[in-house]
Amino acid sequence: MRMKGYFRESSRWAGIAALATALAACGGSKGDLENWVAEVRAKPAPPLDPLPVMQQFETFEYDAQNLRDPFSEMFNGGEGSGPRPDAGRRKQTLEQFPLDSFDMVGTLGNGKNLVALVMAPDKVTYRVQPGAYLGQSDGRVTAINEDRVELVELVPDGAGGWLERPATILLEDN
Repeated sequence: MRMKGYFRESSRWAGIAALATALAACGGSKGDLENWVAEVRAKPAPPLDPLPVMQQFETFEYDAQNLRDPFSEMFNGGEGSGPRPDAGRRKQTLEQFPLDSFDMVGTLGNGKNLVALVMAPDKVTYRVQPGAYLGQSDGRVTAINEDRVELVELVPDGAGGWLERPATILLEDN
């Protein structure tokens, strides 16, 4: 038990001695450092690079009052012939849903009197006949078969006109 106290006491003295040695090293002469700083300050500073010369830009006044408008043909030129959505037509219930959200679940009738049964995302089954509109792209039903509903959508062509795009809703296999 007595040896434990001895080691504790000796390690305390060793720590104090190390601290005293470190403090003594810091308190030495600062002469070398002060001389070096004085030398560096006495040297002349290196010259600065000259400022770059700014280029003068010529001003340009844009005057296009007498020139052809490049966008007039794009937006007004597409009004010629071709399919167009009927802006005055009243929208039908099934036009509020995207076309890919419909599921064909069956048909009623036979031959030319087929009526398709289509389930919408609201989980209601609707009767669809040729001439009805489905989807958000003015999709008009053109034909109903036992296994599919065929329709034609009107999509913008990017140049102010419209393109007809065929689409199909297939009968779900359960």
